[in-house]
Amino acid sequence: MKKPVDLVFLWHMHQPDYRDYSSGDFVLPWTYLHAIKDYTDMAYHLERHPKVRAVVNFVPVLLDQLEDYVGQFATGQLRDPLLRMLAHGNIGELSAEQRQFIFDACFRSNHTKMVIPYPAYKRLLELFSHLQQDGDAALSYLSGQYMADLLTWYHLAWCGESVRREHVLVARLMSKAEGFSHDDRKQLLDLIGELIGNIIPRYRKLAEDGQIELSATPHYHPLAPLLIDFASAREVMPDAPLPSSPHYPKGRQRVIAHIRSAKESHRKRFGAEPTGMWPAEGSISSETLDVLAAENCRWAASGEGVLVNSLRQSQQSVPERAQYLYRPYRLEEGAKNLLCFFRDDRLSDLIGFEYSRWHGRDAARHFIDQIEAIARQSPDGETPIVSVILDGENAWEYYPYNGHYFLEELYTTIESNHWIQTTTYNDYVTRPITLSGADSARVHSLPYVVAGSWVYGNFSTWIGSPDKNRAWDMLCAAKQSFDMVISSGRLSQAEQEAAEKQLCSCESSDWFWWFGDYNPSHSVASFDHLFRHNLTALYRLLQLPPPANLSEPISQGGGHPEAGGAMRRAAE
Repeated sequence: MKKPVDLVFLWHMHQPDYRDYSSGDFVLPWTYLHAIKDYTDMAYHLERHPKVRAVVNFVPVLLDQLEDYVGQFATGQLRDPLLRMLAHGNIGELSAEQRQFIFDACFRSNHTKMVIPYPAYKRLLELFSHLQQDGDAALSYLSGQYMADLLTWYHLAWCGESVRREHVLVARLMSKAEGFSHDDRKQLLDLIGELIGNIIPRYRKLAEDGQIELSATPHYHPLAPLLIDFASAREVMPDAPLPSSPHYPKGRQRVIAHIRSAKESHRKRFGAEPTGMWPAEGSISSETLDVLAAENCRWAASGEGVLVNSLRQSQQSVPERAQYLYRPYRLEEGAKNLLCFFRDDRLSDLIGFEYSRWHGRDAARHFIDQIEAIARQSPDGETPIVSVILDGENAWEYYPYNGHYFLEELYTTIESNHWIQTTTYNDYVTRPITLSGADSARVHSLPYVVAGSWVYGNFSTWIGSPDKNRAWDMLCAAKQSFDMVISSGRLSQAEQEAAEKQLCSCESSDWFWWFGDYNPSHSVASFDHLFRHNLTALYRLLQLPPPANLSEPISQGGGHPEAGGAMRRAAE
């Protein structure tokens, strides 16, 4: 008889805030594109496999944007430029600037998985590539019908596999292949609105049925340990250069504000506050855990590298993975009501980066074999708890059919292996036997958590390089101005709220992730511009002149033309 295993899937759903608050427009389309592709598909697979349980982590700023889109469709006032192009009544009258916008947007996909498989879409790409060699004059010969077909195919390719299987409209349009009319595009637009509107209700029902736990992240996805203390980066990287600013002004208060806002968001949307949180980027420190525990979080999670670094600090040698990784931990001092779980980096990265190249059935079987090996190697008398934590959207465009066959095989195989018990962190921490029973992994203690994230176990992705540090210093200067103006009392309540919302967006970890020469240059430039635009808007809301340096790019190198980052993001 095989030894039982507790298995937790945590699917992390996140997109940074792509809204320009001054205009109301969305400057990038990734939120609604991932909604019609990944958030729909992930709900579909869970609905088809009710015996599989999971944690689904929604960052509140993603939900804010989804509800914003729902409002746009309800009123017919589209504030996403790409959706406006799809809905355009006479696409033959587009300006040169609008045409270039469509070219830039509609060929920015994974060509291998999302363009080439569709002959009509591939033909559009080949024609564009051929004419582009002769410059803008040659591209001007592309007709309005070409632009209509390009916009339609782009959105068809971004439809999830479940959407293709369940909606006749998508199958009909894909069969039509070309010559799409305005009515075709209007019907596709209506379907997009319907899909987005169903996201939150579908996941809420899965939670109400007891199949999933809905967890959250501090509202705008801030990197909490760095907001609290820049020096925490040196716990793993002692020689790392830090920003010129000694610390982020009142950073601990800002972390608390993001946590409380997230709890309120969760309560309004899902009927209850979250039991636990996945901190942005799995980034934790002892102080961060103290703050989470003080805000009544029962659990948090992070990366395997953080646990290894913490164990190395408290003991001379670290045992085999199976002897330490697959159990919950509690700090010896502080955060005593909070359990911390640590991600199996290897298993999570197999799904995130490797299995996309495998046959779905082979990948599922290999995954189960890894779980069985963990069970065999775990300490006697303990049921290991295996945490598989990864982005719930970004991997699937690298899989054939958006990961459909892999996820179907994986969930089906898990359901047939009764020694694997999929569970949620909430159910685990509320079990009466968690602290002492032989049916669960025994809670172990850590004297201290070495600050780090789920990427390399450190913060090198967000701080330590000249560009990243420059961005932090710009944010610190803006925060000092924010504190000064707010304390002066010269803004009305509505003006204060608008300024704080803008500040929250600027505090997201995503801006700092993008700076660096390991990311594609077009993405670096796009996020560089958006970050500086957000800071500029903050100064204007504070009724202050923006500093001159906000008009100059932060990233001096501009990124690598074709590089990929440590963690895949929406724009790739």
